Amino acid sequence: MNGPSEVIMPDVVVVGAGMVGAACAEALSAAGVRVLVIDRDGPAAGTTAAGEGNVLVSDKEPGPELDLALASRLEWERVLARLPQRVTDVEWESKGGVVVATGDPAPLKAFAAKQVAAGVSARLVSAAEALELEPLLTPRVTVAVHYPDDAQVQPVLAATALLAAVRERGGEVRSGVTALGVRRSAAGRVVGVETSDGVIACDVVLNACGPWAGAFSSSAGAPIRVLPRRGMVLVTAPLPESVRHKVYDADYVGAVGSGDAELQTSTVVESTRAGTVLIGSSRERVGFDESLRVRVLRELARKAVGLFPFLAEVAVMRAYGGFRPYAPDHLPVIGPDPRVPGLWHATGHEGAGIGLAASTGRLVCELLLGLTPHVAAEPFRVDRAAVIDG
Repeated sequence: MNGPSEVIMPDVVVVGAGMVGAACAEALSAAGVRVLVIDRDGPAAGTTAAGEGNVLVSDKEPGPELDLALASRLEWERVLARLPQRVTDVEWESKGGVVVATGDPAPLKAFAAKQVAAGVSARLVSAAEALELEPLLTPRVTVAVHYPDDAQVQPVLAATALLAAVRERGGEVRSGVTALGVRRSAAGRVVGVETSDGVIACDVVLNACGPWAGAFSSSAGAPIRVLPRRGMVLVTAPLPESVRHKVYDADYVGAVGSGDAELQTSTVVESTRAGTVLIGSSRERVGFDESLRVRVLRELARKAVGLFPFLAEVAVMRAYGGFRPYAPDHLPVIGPDPRVPGLWHATGHEGAGIGLAASTGRLVCELLLGLTPHVAAEPFRVDRAAVIDG
């Protein structure tokens, strides 16, 4: 039995209390692993707070990321079912998505056909059917695809709920603690994490620092290429029900998959439970520049009005931006770092971190405990050419 003043060493220290870090900590704690989560700011204070809460299968080309997304869509419901009752309202909405083409319908049809062949539930709908699903859409629609499995969650509520579950199982979450590097044994294995509050002894350090994962990986002696990719969102004043699904134009898929550093915008429109409408999305690599870019906001507004003309008369209440963790090959980095035994990574999800978090947590837990992974782990390994820096 532990004495009253005995400090129990965590098995794993998770660096980063955003959605991905919280999901990894929750999965590990559910499996009986002792977990401590640290964050230099606090829960959901970075990328997660700037997200829209998308849980999508509709925007991914067939391949490893889509496989992870399909698994994570199912895993999210399992995770929510095991959360403490007092924190289960995370505004989960299985609203579905509608992807719209206003020009040549052929590319969207071909993309949807590839997804269906890969196991995605998707239904091609005519312009008339699209207007039945979303009556306020532009009549310029030529074709659309309905994705019933697309969902939405309030990201800050979800991340804090996951961390509440960690605490309830005996884990700990510490805010205001900055990770500075890792402490290693003479043999090179991790024996702790060096922080602004001193060294915390542990067996494993999990780098879940999002866009800052590259910086922490360097300080830990195992640099990976994860870069910030900035995005901005407009928020309207609350409205009566106006947008029923997550709706975006067919250009969104191309913007997500592009590696271009220059500004790219595509239209994404969705309502929240509070009645506000979120309007995105933009992508550009500008480092950690947080300046408000009016030209980006104008472009988002212009394209949103093109998709939903009624928005021209709606007041914008605020705008915000954030940084997505971008890996050059557009795949998350999940698993152990072979260069530093005991150092693990869960990052690089870019704008899909909310949706992919549930299966990312499960995959980290499976790999750490030596269980059979529920999805193929190989594509996300750390020691791949696009990710290893130097």
